[in-house]
Amino acid sequence: MNSAGHSEATAPRGLELTPFRGLRYDPDRVGSLAAVTSPPYDVVVRPDGLHHLQDADPYNIVRLILPQATTPSARNEQAADTLRRWLDEGVLTTDPVPALYVYEQRHADGMLQRGLIGTLRVSEPSAGVVLPHEDVMPHIVADRAALMRATRANLEPLLLTYRGDGTAAEIIEHSAGQDPLLSTTTEDGFSHRLWSITDPAEVARVQADLARNQALIADGHHRWATYLRLRAEHGSPGPWDDGLVLLVDTARYPLRVRAIHRLLHGLPVAEALAAVEGLFRVRRLEVPLDRALDALADASAEGNAFLLAGDGAFHLLDRPDPALLARTVPADRPQAWRTLDATVLHATLLDQVWHIPEDDPTRIAYIHDTAATIEKAERDAGTAVLLHPVREEVVRDLARQGVTMPRKSTSFGPKPASGLVLRALDL
Repeated sequence: MNSAGHSEATAPRGLELTPFRGLRYDPDRVGSLAAVTSPPYDVVVRPDGLHHLQDADPYNIVRLILPQATTPSARNEQAADTLRRWLDEGVLTTDPVPALYVYEQRHADGMLQRGLIGTLRVSEPSAGVVLPHEDVMPHIVADRAALMRATRANLEPLLLTYRGDGTAAEIIEHSAGQDPLLSTTTEDGFSHRLWSITDPAEVARVQADLARNQALIADGHHRWATYLRLRAEHGSPGPWDDGLVLLVDTARYPLRVRAIHRLLHGLPVAEALAAVEGLFRVRRLEVPLDRALDALADASAEGNAFLLAGDGAFHLLDRPDPALLARTVPADRPQAWRTLDATVLHATLLDQVWHIPEDDPTRIAYIHDTAATIEKAERDAGTAVLLHPVREEVVRDLARQGVTMPRKSTSFGPKPASGLVLRALDL
């Protein structure tokens, strides 16, 4: 079944997930499946991490999702050439029939996540089918769009959640009891398994169940915005009507929600603290990282709080001046949005106190890893701003109201590994 022939006017009200012919590594042509995988492109932020992945295997997927060349156009041409070469060499092969793919991630700490990988019909937020909860940065959307145009491929799925606990969930569980297409364990301790659903009757049952649901973008807002841009550019019907996604039913498999931290370039901690004097309560903490994060969690339970690092200590900011918030936080949004830590960080601290543009990559970086954020701040004489994560129900409630959170407000996980299944638009 292919959704390319549907017009926007005749699209179903809910999720429309369709099978596709997955593009997968031939395990006989690579060192190991684990060695060719990568975290999503926006998680690979440190050069040493990029080099480690490149050295893991000459066919690591990072050579496609983060090609290295001197100019953007050269990077995209390099990725397209690499993809064509791997196809010609048989390193990547196309599955014989279209399928929906059941994907499992499991960790020794008890985390188990299962979901469906397929191509989802792209829809505007106004349709209420796929709900974004964060703003995006135009330059990143432009970068991802250029890469997708050049490769004519969706190289990694974005992560969507829904709450169904229906027929689709039952079929996922049944599939997970069969022999998998692939099984591997990556160096982060996660095991990954993949199955295919090709039976038309089972596919139809999954689609009928999903058509009654809406999804929240958990990870991949920039890729979803890219899908929207490319669909608008190419018109319908066509392969750009759909984008590669992983759908996880959080009624069965709740995700973990973590914060995304900020690294402020060119702002030493001493200057950051001097600027907030009298505006926030500031306490210096001479404690290990875990205890500093505990203190942040306690303070966040009572109001807005942030943890600054980069000078060898931790500095807890809390109890902001109510007059400062009233003056700097927009009043035309719901109270749940106005009291978010990310809202106060962007509207108050970044914009009004520290005067750092949120979309200037020379002044600010967004980093998922707590230790990496602190390490880079100490090395570069900058300031790390550590946040406490937002609860998933707050994210979903705001998204249903059509209210987007400040960019990079949350990190849902575990994120799907890149490199297990790709989608070529010409197949």
